[in-house]
Amino acid sequence: MTHEDIEATKAPLMDHLIELRTRLIRSLAAFLVMFVVFFYFAKDIYNLLLVPLQRAGSKEAIFTAPQEFFFTQVRVAMFAAAFVACPVIFWQIYAFVAPGLYKHERKAFAPYLVATPIFFGLGALLVYFVVMPNLLIFFSGMQQANEPGRIDIKLLPRVSEYLGLIMTLIFAFGITFQMPVILTLLGQIGVIDSGFLKQRRRYAWVLVFIVAALLTPPDVFSMMALAVPGMLLYELSIFAVRSLEKQREKERAKEAAKSGPGPTNAVKT
Repeated sequence: MTHEDIEATKAPLMDHLIELRTRLIRSLAAFLVMFVVFFYFAKDIYNLLLVPLQRAGSKEAIFTAPQEFFFTQVRVAMFAAAFVACPVIFWQIYAFVAPGLYKHERKAFAPYLVATPIFFGLGALLVYFVVMPNLLIFFSGMQQANEPGRIDIKLLPRVSEYLGLIMTLIFAFGITFQMPVILTLLGQIGVIDSGFLKQRRRYAWVLVFIVAALLTPPDVFSMMALAVPGMLLYELSIFAVRSLEKQREKERAKEAAKSGPGPTNAVKT
């Protein structure tokens, strides 16, 4: 490579780096703006997160260090800001890589920018309305009443530990609920097909149980609450990929019908 060739590559590289910096700054700015907004409402958001605890019968939560509740509110604001800013961040990533994609690849990626936060939200709703209330009812049942010869043992959750638990579950379920999005995208671009997913169903189920055991608290209820939807989502992924394949087959059939039979060479006798 000559000196002129090296100099010619510097300008495009610098343009890409400048654009990457711009995209990163915009993503960070979106997160910071959302953080400031949600920090103002952090107590209200945290009270909303406490609803499953209230439904389980608890009437109070505690903090054992002067700064604990303050930093809990900071974590609440960061978590909410990251979730709401995700569409902006994903769009900035897509806008950066889109010029290097083919037209059909851009069309394939675009719908999943919308599907990703939607499926994450579905996982969070499952945690909020189903998993967390039942999990807290289960743990609340371990309390011990003040009886003769026994000490009164009550569930008094710390605000930071409760937030850590519900955030862990929301993150775990949100990530697991991305399975149909990721597998369908891979099927869309031709990396996998429905036959591949069917053949590896058993391995996928084992992997789902392993992930559920790693991401959830160490109890059977939490693991099963994540593993069962995970298996159902895998089956949904197979159905979605198969639907894409049928759609492709129909499009190919239409194109073949439009093009008509090819030219034939008739031999005169």
